[in-house]
Amino acid sequence: MASRAVTQLYDDDLRPSGLRVTQYSILAMIARMGEANLRQLEDTLAIDQTTLTRSLNLLERDRVIERVPHSDGRIKALRLTSKGRRALETARPLWARAQDKVLRELGTTAWADAQRRLAHLLRIAVKKRKLSRGRRQGQPSSVPRRRSLVPG
Repeated sequence: MASRAVTQLYDDDLRPSGLRVTQYSILAMIARMGEANLRQLEDTLAIDQTTLTRSLNLLERDRVIERVPHSDGRIKALRLTSKGRRALETARPLWARAQDKVLRELGTTAWADAQRRLAHLLRIAVKKRKLSRGRRQGQPSSVPRRRSLVPG
């Protein structure tokens, strides 16, 4: 519930740029990395693959990102187009305005505490995601499986 309210606040402030906060985060991360692939974005941003793929498809459709060749042909690399760089430049001050609103409402101490707690939750989620990927790929899990109390 709270995450939706915060997302809405950022989306409202970003509206003039034509970007939603998730799209802004993706563009900012690609810009920071220069080039990124799906797995890097998924891990770095902690966005599930379905949501990420949907957002990337919209960004590609709007020509703010493009696919580029990667040395490993199996990997789809992405980078910002000139339109994407302009969109990000337009959105940055709008995102900063939303961030200022959040900081004013919470205060810097509460914000720092929230950031610390969210970072901890993110580490847990990323660790869990890596463990579940390992199981899907047939690798043994480092966490022992629980035995069912119900005979199978």
